[in-house]
Amino acid sequence: MVKGRFFNTAGPCRAHEHYMVPPERRLPGVRELIGQGLYFVVHAPRQVGKTTCLRTLAEVLTAEGEVAALHASCETGQVARDDVEKGVSAVLYAIGREAQYQLPEELRPPPVDEVSGVPPQSRLAEFLSRWSERCPRPVVLFLDEIDALMDDSLVSVLRQLREGYVRRPASFPSSLALIGLRDVRDYKGRLRPDAVSLGTASPFNIKVESITIRDFVAEEVVELLEQHAQETGQAFSAEAQAQVFEQTQGQPWMVNALARQCIEVLVPQRDRTIEVADVERAREILIQRRDTHLDSLIDKLREPRVRRVIEPILAGELLLGDRINDDMAYTEDLGLIKRQGRHVRIANPIYHEVIPRALASITQHTIPHETEWYVDAEGKLDMRGLLEGFVEFWKEHGEALLAHQPYPEVAPHLVLMAFLQRVVNGGGFIDREYAVGSGRLDLCVRWPWSGGVQLEALELKARRKERNPLSKGLDQLAAYLDRLGLERGVLVIFDQRPDAPELTERVAFEEEEHEGKAITILWL
Repeated sequence: MVKGRFFNTAGPCRAHEHYMVPPERRLPGVRELIGQGLYFVVHAPRQVGKTTCLRTLAEVLTAEGEVAALHASCETGQVARDDVEKGVSAVLYAIGREAQYQLPEELRPPPVDEVSGVPPQSRLAEFLSRWSERCPRPVVLFLDEIDALMDDSLVSVLRQLREGYVRRPASFPSSLALIGLRDVRDYKGRLRPDAVSLGTASPFNIKVESITIRDFVAEEVVELLEQHAQETGQAFSAEAQAQVFEQTQGQPWMVNALARQCIEVLVPQRDRTIEVADVERAREILIQRRDTHLDSLIDKLREPRVRRVIEPILAGELLLGDRINDDMAYTEDLGLIKRQGRHVRIANPIYHEVIPRALASITQHTIPHETEWYVDAEGKLDMRGLLEGFVEFWKEHGEALLAHQPYPEVAPHLVLMAFLQRVVNGGGFIDREYAVGSGRLDLCVRWPWSGGVQLEALELKARRKERNPLSKGLDQLAAYLDRLGLERGVLVIFDQRPDAPELTERVAFEEEEHEGKAITILWL
C-alpha cells in the first residue's frame, strides 16, 4: 500500500491524503458573505477545485461551532430534466445523504420522508424550513453542480430557494451558495427552447454576489510542489517549478497532473530532482493522452458559441459579432480563454497545444509521412525538405481536407500544424503563439539533437482579400525572429480568396532578405 500524500487528479482533495493549497485562500470575501447572511453564486471551470474549496469550507465552518454548514451536489438530478418530482427529490436526498456524513446528529435535517406528502413545487422549501427551525445553529448550505439541473427542475429549485429567502435565518438557511460552471445569468442555457422561461427577473435574483475560484498563483504552485519535497525528499528544481506554472498558468488539475506524471511515471526515484526536461515530457504525455478533463473541454470546441471565439483567436483575427461578449463569457467560464483587460488569449500553453491538435487529430493520424524522412545524417530536422513534403501532400489532399475541417477560417493552418505535428512528434516540440487582431499564427519548432536544440520559426498568414499580406507578414516574422534570437524563418501565406488561382498554379517558394533576416516565403 502506498503511504503518504500524493498529487490528486480525481475528485475532491482531502488534506490528509493529498497535497493541497489552503482552499479558502482562493475564495476571498466568502466568509463575509456568509457572516452577513447572504445568498451568492460561485462559478468556475471544471477541475478548478470548486468542490474541494466549498466542501472544506463547510467542514471548517461547522467545526468552528457557529453554524451548521453542509455541502451537497445536485448532479443526480440531471436526468430529471422537466420532471420536477424527480429533480427536487434528487436534491433532497443528496442533502439528507451528505448530512449523515458531514454533520453531527443534532445538526442534521429531518428525514426526507417527513416532507414526502408536500407537493414537489414546495417540498424543498418546506424541508429547508423545518431543518432551519430545528437546528440549534444557523444553517449554511452549499449546493454544488446546480447547473446539472435542467428545464422545469432547475426553475422549481431556484424559485423555492427564492420563496424561502425572506424567512431566513430562523426558518430558512441563513446563507446559501449555488456552485456551478456558469453564473446564474447563464442558467437559461439549461432550458429547452419550449420550457418555462427563467424570465427577465431570475428566480435567483436574491443573490448579491457572483464570485469565482481563481487558479493557483506562481507562489502557490511552488508551495504545492514543496510539500512533496518536504515529505519525500524529492525536489522540483526552481526552473522546473517555474515551468509547471508557465505551462499550466496555475490551472489546479493540470498542476497536479503534471506533477503526478513527473514523480510517478517519469522519475519515480525519490533521490532524483525533477528538472525542466521532465516537466516537458510530462506535458507531452498529458496532451497526447487527453485525460477526461481535457476531453471534456475538447467536446465543447464544436459548439457554435465556442467556435465564434476560438476560431478568430487561432487565426489571429479580431473577435466580432453581436453576441461576442456573451460568447466570450461562456468560453471563459469553460476555462478555455482568459481575458486581461482588452486582451483575449487561450488560457494556458497546454490548451494552446490541445486545441489545434484536437481539431486536426483525424488529419494528423491519416498523414502517411514519417519522422525519419526529414532527419539528416547529423540528426537535425531538414526543414526545407519537410516543407517540400508538405507541398506535395497539400497539392494531392489539400482541397479534400479543407472540406472536412470544423473551423473553416483556419482550416489550412490546422492541416499544416497536423503535418508538422505528425513529423515533429518523433522527437521534438511545437510552441504556438496566437496574437488576436494581428492576422497571424506563429510556430516555433524545437528539435533536440546531439549539438543542442534546433529552433525553426514559421509564421502563418491567410490572404482573404485583394490586399497582399506579404509586407506585414515579413515585418511580423522579423520581429518574431528577433525575439527568438534567430536569423532565418519561414512565412507561409495561404490564399483563401474565393477567386484564388488553382492550387497547382499558386504554390511557390521564394527567398527574401528582410531587416537582416533570411526568410523563405511559401505561397499556398
